[in-house]
Amino acid sequence: MKKLYEGLNLFQRMAYPAHKALFERLAKNQSPQAVFITCSDSRIVPNLLVQAEPGDLFILRNAGNVIPPATVAPGGTIASLEYAVRALGIRDVVLCGHSNCGAMSGILHPESVESMPAVRSWVRHAEPALRAVRERFPEGDGDEVLDALVELNVVAQLRNVLTHGFVSALVEKGELELHGWVYDIASGTVKGLDADGKRFSPIGASGTGSRDERKLLASLEADEEFWERL
Repeated sequence: MKKLYEGLNLFQRMAYPAHKALFERLAKNQSPQAVFITCSDSRIVPNLLVQAEPGDLFILRNAGNVIPPATVAPGGTIASLEYAVRALGIRDVVLCGHSNCGAMSGILHPESVESMPAVRSWVRHAEPALRAVRERFPEGDGDEVLDALVELNVVAQLRNVLTHGFVSALVEKGELELHGWVYDIASGTVKGLDADGKRFSPIGASGTGSRDERKLLASLEADEEFWERL
């Protein structure tokens, strides 16, 4: 805890005063640019990843960036997503998986989560992705299989998102965009799911990305304040 208290002290003495006007504005309301759904893994820092400021992202986190389908009784994850879309009017949802995901490893190797019944039950929401991986790698194991499961789980969870009427209705009208990302921790690269929902392509200056990601990058390239913050 010592490091946390030291960090809190630095925030109160330096970071908060430097952004006082921003925090005072946020104290009254919020208007996030996107919902960012990702894993609880400590190595994933959404605001750092996209260089966002406080108030820019409405972040949902859980083991394996899972979204239970509409057939499951709604819990905190769905309640938060519903609030973001209906109350805050957010019109972009990013679902971001990551490399070396412990939750995905747990569903590949169920014996590793046998002593954790809550985790074992939760990661079952990724079983459609596991079935797809087993079709592709009937006898496979190792990093290649885990990487494939991470990607396919992003696709599976986006499909789960679409089972919720408050999402699908807006998507059908073109008023809500869904984005699937996979972040590689070691390299810092991010891949985005293409518009056809079948292939991930690199997002960034040297990558093509999906149609939505290319549009976003084009707007960022013209945003001088964004590059100055970097």
